[in-house]
Amino acid sequence: MDASGLPASDKASANFVENPRNITAHNFGLAAERLGLDAQMRTLLRTPFRELRVEVPVRLDDGQLKVFLAYRIQHNGARGPGKGGIRYHPRVTADEVAALAEAMTWKTSVVNIPFGGAKGGIVCDPKSMSNWELERLTRKYTSRIERILGPFRDVPAPDMNTNSQVMAWLFDEFSIHNGYTPACVTGKPIELGGSLGREQATGFGVVILARELLRELGRPFAGATAVVQGLGNVGSFAARALAREGARVIALSDSRGAVFSRDGIDVAAALAHKSSTGRIEGLAGTESLSNEDLLELECDLLIPAAIECVIHGGNAGRIRAQAIAEAANLPTTPDADEILERRGIPVLPDILGSAGGVTVSYFEWVQNLQQLFWEEQRVLEEMERTLVKAFRDVVDRSKSEKVSMRTAAYMIAVERVARAEHLRGT
Repeated sequence: MDASGLPASDKASANFVENPRNITAHNFGLAAERLGLDAQMRTLLRTPFRELRVEVPVRLDDGQLKVFLAYRIQHNGARGPGKGGIRYHPRVTADEVAALAEAMTWKTSVVNIPFGGAKGGIVCDPKSMSNWELERLTRKYTSRIERILGPFRDVPAPDMNTNSQVMAWLFDEFSIHNGYTPACVTGKPIELGGSLGREQATGFGVVILARELLRELGRPFAGATAVVQGLGNVGSFAARALAREGARVIALSDSRGAVFSRDGIDVAAALAHKSSTGRIEGLAGTESLSNEDLLELECDLLIPAAIECVIHGGNAGRIRAQAIAEAANLPTTPDADEILERRGIPVLPDILGSAGGVTVSYFEWVQNLQQLFWEEQRVLEEMERTLVKAFRDVVDRSKSEKVSMRTAAYMIAVERVARAEHLRGT
């Protein structure tokens, strides 16, 4: 018996892999069927507007020239400029970027902000690259794709393994070609026109929504046991917000491993430990377990805040959370959704759960266009108002249509984009 309470012999040994495009296609299909969309509109809404693949040559610090494969995919712009992050990861694929671009279309729509969906990615290992190499890579990539970017075309943001510094390089390179253009990218440093509250927005946002979810289920948030998978930007701020709101965080993980304490983890101490050692394992007063075991812990609230497809048909039957709030993109596969729904485990879908970041990115874009600056309290209050309104819309649609929250969220989002396409004369 391990820390998850499950015999090791019961663990599935198969490596479950799902093409992310299959996930978005499935979720879209359920919504389109319920909405009665015709075949032509379905084809239009599933087909990306533009898919750009570029090769990015970069001179490394040792003098060698390396060519990196990179993408920027714009899914739909009927409701506004493309919006979506840029990720640096060795396993970036065209299918992954396309799926995430489509998910961004539905994410911006479900919270009703005037953006479409886009995504970018570079196939690289940023952890093995120097700061100078990352800057050269970012600038060369930007110069390759800048003609399809801009405040009214496509506005990138940070994503996996990118941050405000990467956005600063992108902003500067774009401005070299186009003049001073702070609204060309969001997630920038405050000194370059970034918004207060943007860094913590996604993590804080998912906790706001998790609070609303537990309230809807008639369960208290204070004292609730919570598990967070992933301690990047989103997971670390989610853990902080959980602790601040009175939840008891019992497990945390990073890419190397996980820690567990039934009595609760001091989040501040955990993040300090990770900052000083580079990993969460070894935290005093906790026991180690795997990321897979962490997902199966008994808890009131599970927040997957890492990568795609971590909850799948192989482990969904062993999930013991009372509710799931998705902070990562596409963390749950369709077969897992069916299992969780049969078992009565409600799932706050990723297109809503992780929408705090894009909501505050919208506020940053607005501030840049108007050359205004909002105080942090205003930013976070406006974000909460936007997210809670979207949550109520999704819950009400879920009840009236007798569908899961994921299908309800997709129905709202797809309906809005389809209406915009119709009004534009498509």
